[in-house]
Amino acid sequence: MSLESEVDLPGGAVLPGALPDALRAELIAFRRDMHMHPELGNQEFRTTAAIKERLVRAGLKPRVLAVGTGLVCDIGVEGEQWDGGPSMLALRADIDGLPIPDTKAECPYRSTVPDRAHACGHDVHTTVVLGAGLVLAELHRQGALPRPVRLIFQPAEEVLPGGAADVIKCGALEGVGAIIAVHCDPRVDAGKIGLREGPITSACDRLEIGLDGPGGHTARPHLTTDLVTAAARVVTDVPALVGRRFDSRSGLAITWGRVESGHAPNVIPQHAELSGTVRCLDLEAWRQAPDVVVAAIDEIANLYRAKSEINYVRGVPPVVNEPGVTELLREAMIARRGVESVEGTEQSLGGEDFSWYLEHVPGAMARLGVRTPGERQIRDLHQGDFDVDESAITVGVELFTAAALVNGLR
Repeated sequence: MSLESEVDLPGGAVLPGALPDALRAELIAFRRDMHMHPELGNQEFRTTAAIKERLVRAGLKPRVLAVGTGLVCDIGVEGEQWDGGPSMLALRADIDGLPIPDTKAECPYRSTVPDRAHACGHDVHTTVVLGAGLVLAELHRQGALPRPVRLIFQPAEEVLPGGAADVIKCGALEGVGAIIAVHCDPRVDAGKIGLREGPITSACDRLEIGLDGPGGHTARPHLTTDLVTAAARVVTDVPALVGRRFDSRSGLAITWGRVESGHAPNVIPQHAELSGTVRCLDLEAWRQAPDVVVAAIDEIANLYRAKSEINYVRGVPPVVNEPGVTELLREAMIARRGVESVEGTEQSLGGEDFSWYLEHVPGAMARLGVRTPGERQIRDLHQGDFDVDESAITVGVELFTAAALVNGLR
């Protein structure tokens, strides 16, 4: 692999390692194969095997996680374990797909698995970290990697509270001084990244509610617990009530995804079910949310004489980008592609379990532009027709390799 390209850094340092054409083509093929074979969280056996095979072929020693899927791989470390203190930069990717059908028409690499799709860009994230690892391994062989790097291929990001917790339990952050990641953003042009210091995503929890009471005939609702009305009131009144119990700047929002009750038009049912999400921009409000939300649900249910059973599933806190690591990503991207390649970005209401890593080490996530410049249609995340401009893979690889080198020069 030839890594002859160089980019001047501020202060006269030199940054080697533009992505060779042959590797660029290989990575696009790898991403397409992964896109065709999506696997759900904690079931990513084929994906794990494919990543491992390529890393081994590059002379590296990846370690499959104790949970059975996902890998960790160190570059620039002699022996089996790094014992040089918390100085490694970790590059994190998530490897799981989504339980939705791929609806792209006439696409040669659309999913071959029914009701499964890489509709969130995890195939791109994985390919970016794999490509960066291959480039950095070659630089290490050339004696041009100033500091060890750890690759983390994480399973089950889409499964609350996220596979990051399992990765951390496996010791993947031992020896890590900082961690970085990217997430595909269909609102940003390929060739650019979006950066933000502080919170860049939101907290996300899941609500599952059961309502019970004696049913009966719709001619005599006064003799029953009218569960359909009770469920409707929970849907409309709980978000409004909770919204008055938090500072509006916290951005706490309850959104329902499922409401089920009853089977006949003239029968008041005995059971109703609701499920949805609780999202929040503010870390402190997120910590208070379970008690406040549960109390509001009980309050409304009691008004309609419904017995409530609530399962509040703790999800993930916001991803809060540490300023120093955010600046590392900024410097790396500018060194590769110039100041115009970095733009600001807003905090989103999406959740990301990358936040769990940041409870232990400083880190930052960049939004990786995947929209073809000039394209008007936005293929949004978690939609069956989601796809990317594959030039974003090159951008992500060069961002991560540059970040590893700049971090080593600090």
